[in-house]
Amino acid sequence: MNPIKIKEDIYWVGGIDWELRNFHGYLTQRGSTYNAYLILDEKITLIDTVKHYLFEEMLERISQVVDPSKIDVLISNHVEMDHSGSLPKIIKYCPNADVYTSPNGLKGLKAHYMEDWNFRVVKTGDAVRLGKRTLTFVLTTMVHWPDNMVSYCPEEKIIFSNDAFGQHLASSQRFDDEYSLDIIMEEARKYYANIVLPYSSQVQKALEAVSSLDIETICPSHGLIWRSRIADIIGEYKKWSSNETDDLALIIYDTMWHSTEKMAYAIADAFEKKGYNLKMYNLRNTHISDIMTDIISAKYICVGSSTLNSNMLPTVASFLTYMKGLAPKNRIGFAFGSFGWGGQSVDHIDKTLQECGFETLPKKKIKYIPRDEDLTELSNDIQKLV
Repeated sequence: MNPIKIKEDIYWVGGIDWELRNFHGYLTQRGSTYNAYLILDEKITLIDTVKHYLFEEMLERISQVVDPSKIDVLISNHVEMDHSGSLPKIIKYCPNADVYTSPNGLKGLKAHYMEDWNFRVVKTGDAVRLGKRTLTFVLTTMVHWPDNMVSYCPEEKIIFSNDAFGQHLASSQRFDDEYSLDIIMEEARKYYANIVLPYSSQVQKALEAVSSLDIETICPSHGLIWRSRIADIIGEYKKWSSNETDDLALIIYDTMWHSTEKMAYAIADAFEKKGYNLKMYNLRNTHISDIMTDIISAKYICVGSSTLNSNMLPTVASFLTYMKGLAPKNRIGFAFGSFGWGGQSVDHIDKTLQECGFETLPKKKIKYIPRDEDLTELSNDIQKLV
């Protein structure tokens, strides 16, 4: 349980959750880290904590650097319990420590823990002098909770970025240049798509607010610390938050007797002939959170379902509900499916895609089993529309 030095007298002292596989309803196949950071100065400072069950791990790392009872300052950048969950435990070691948080953070911490700690409420531009170092605060409201803020140390050019730029990724490595960049970026994209995407306009404001800061290191609340590829991850955040898409078509479906599946492959043929990249997802075999990772850059979102009891198949309904809540913008939707006598599933899909704010192509239903000429017509129609 060793601490990791980031810079002189600044350490990572968080916890690694190797077994985490589900976080807020999306799959975390690579686990996660809960990052906490310790600064040794005239005022010894701990920035955020870890989930409650990783407290002993965090405490052991802190104890290798300094006696926890000597902590003077606790920074709570975010109330959510994967970050604040160990605050009640660490405060037992340093009951006189000041707890710095945002105005909404004060409300949240009191609501969660019903304690009246030594709170110090801060707003954008406020600062705390630690000794030779300073921490200044920027409120990043709704990225992704009302209480969120980031902390910046100008003397070290480090931003403690909270959930921004994070990834759910368990690793014994701590820095972006020690691990596969492709995997880090994939997990950063998945994190953004499944948690941050609904708050993209707020992300843009936050990026603008910190654009003037001189940043050499980004210390997020989850995953690897950025020190070598900062421009890359900031560039991706600018792209993701602007809802900029690529020439990518996703074909997402479930099928009862393979008729809707045949339609899906005819649609794939159309996009392929038009030169689009495409990915196909059968919802029986792929988790919705993995699909969202591609939706973040997809221009076309084609959703198909057979009709079951006058409605969509449950997997399709679940996916659409999940996607609608994450609110991707500037996409083009297409509803399709086979049916026996009612055909209501395609109508429901089309309605939901419109409720998402998507431009939609004319929906397509085929009764019973598609004939070859039906599939050819479907493919030709799609080619004319894209």
